[in-house]
Amino acid sequence: MSRVLTLTLNPALDLSIRLTALSPGSVNRSQESSLTPAGKGNNVACVLARHDHQVVAGGFLGRDNQAPFERAFLEWGVEDRFVRVAGETRVNAKLTEADGRVTDINGPGALVDKAAMARLLDDIEAGAEDIDAVVISGSLPPGVTPDWLAALIGRLGTQGLPVWLDSSGGALVHGARARPTLIKPNEHELAECVGRPLADEAALLTAARELQRGGIDNVLLSLGADGVVWLFDGGALRARPPRVEIVSTVCAGDTLLAGVLHGVLEGWPREQTLRFATALSADAVRRIGVGRSDVEDFTALCEAVSIEVLT
Repeated sequence: MSRVLTLTLNPALDLSIRLTALSPGSVNRSQESSLTPAGKGNNVACVLARHDHQVVAGGFLGRDNQAPFERAFLEWGVEDRFVRVAGETRVNAKLTEADGRVTDINGPGALVDKAAMARLLDDIEAGAEDIDAVVISGSLPPGVTPDWLAALIGRLGTQGLPVWLDSSGGALVHGARARPTLIKPNEHELAECVGRPLADEAALLTAARELQRGGIDNVLLSLGADGVVWLFDGGALRARPPRVEIVSTVCAGDTLLAGVLHGVLEGWPREQTLRFATALSADAVRRIGVGRSDVEDFTALCEAVSIEVLT
């Protein structure tokens, strides 16, 4: 059983609302709503814990509304190592329409001071010997800079820990320069990383290879409904997901990342790993929340994933 540290530096309570169609400027009535402890790294932690990994969840959590997160960590079987900070953890609204369109309204997050950042670094340092992989996911809260994140990734790398990074904007650009083991950009985020527009798929793959030559071993390129491309040393695989009824795409990317890490930690072949992760992500869009592999039709979902070797 592997032991994974997930870092969610800017967690959130996700207010997920299902609508037939969003009508701005008027009264909208929801079909379904829920308020759940989330944040990209926490979503990854939930998936990994369900697949029998020992998960330590860390980051920064507001003291004033920490209880829902504490209950969730107990339910998931995840070790809570979050540093508490003053104020409230943010609430993010996710508005999902019947056609699959999602509107995100994300808050900035609680302010993190230098003392809290130092405590987190000390906690990571103290437990690093028992960790097999680190996942850093999501945005940065006020007070935490992209340079600090890059320094954290570099520090973890010097300890021999594989670091998987899933972020955007300056956090991804600076974090990628610290050479994590894997990044998971979409096409827009990949363009930010290389500093130029990427007009087509050939340009995307070329840019991903540039990042690999710069020291990032794996690029997991998310292409939305068109699937995912996993570029690794010496090759690349493309997976196309099965068609499913879309309820919410909010946790699909986090589920995909967790599924790939699960397969890597289990020592599976890459094709099996990508097939599993893509099917798990396809299940995630059928529900509000992360994907599950214990559903009755999961084997059929796996079989419906199309895998292509790219040359």
